[in-house]
Amino acid sequence: MSMEITSSTTVGEVVAADYRNASIFEQYGIDFCCGGNISLEQVCKDKGVELADLLAELGKVQSEPVDRSQNYLAWSLSFLADYIVNTHHSYLYETDDQLVAYTKKIATVHGEHHPELLEIARIFEKIATDMAGHLKEEEEQLFPAIKRAEGMKNNGNEPAATDRELIASSLARLHREHDEIGDAIHEIRRLAADYKLPADACNTFTLTYRKLAEYEDDLHKHVHLENNILFPKAAKL
Repeated sequence: MSMEITSSTTVGEVVAADYRNASIFEQYGIDFCCGGNISLEQVCKDKGVELADLLAELGKVQSEPVDRSQNYLAWSLSFLADYIVNTHHSYLYETDDQLVAYTKKIATVHGEHHPELLEIARIFEKIATDMAGHLKEEEEQLFPAIKRAEGMKNNGNEPAATDRELIASSLARLHREHDEIGDAIHEIRRLAADYKLPADACNTFTLTYRKLAEYEDDLHKHVHLENNILFPKAAKL
C-alpha cells in the first residue's frame, strides 16, 4: 500500500502500511512492534540515524508494488484475527514447551561456565507461562468480541455495549502484556549476546539459540499485526 512517509509518521504506521519496511527498521535496530508508536524523526534522534537516509531506504521499498497477500491493513478484522491464531498462535503452541525444555537443558549442562543460561531459562519459562494466558484471552474473549462487533458494523448496526467494553478493557491489558513479553525476549537476546555461540556450544545449545532467534522474529511480526493493525482498528469499533 502506497503512503506518504514523513518525519512525523510513526514506525508502526510505516510497517502497518507495508510489512516489507520491517526489514529496513531491523537493519537499524529499530523496534517496530512494541515500540512502534514513535515518529521517524524521534527514533532517528534516539538511534543516531540520519532521517534522510532512512526515508530514502523506505522510499525504495515503496517503489515496488506490495504483494496482496501481505497487505494486512486491507484485511477484515475477522480474517486478520483468524490469520493470527492460525499462524502465530499455532507457532507458539508448538514451540513454547519445547523451548522451555531446551533452555533448561542447556542451563543444566552449560550453566556452570555460562551462568547467563540460567537467567535465560528462567525468563523464557515466565514468557511461556504468561503467553498461555495471553493467547487464551485473545482467542476466547477479545477476538470473538471483535468479530461480533465487526459483523454488527457491517450490517449497519452499533456493536453491543458489552462487546465495546470488553474490547476496550482487553486492549489496554494486552498492550501492557505485549510490552512485558517484548522486554523479556529482548533481555534474552542481550544475555545471549545476540545469540553468538560460544566455542563449547553443543548441538542442543546451537539449536536452542537458533530457535530463540526464530521465536523473537515470529513474535515481532505477531505483535506488530496486533499492536499496529488489529488493535487500533478494533478500538475504532
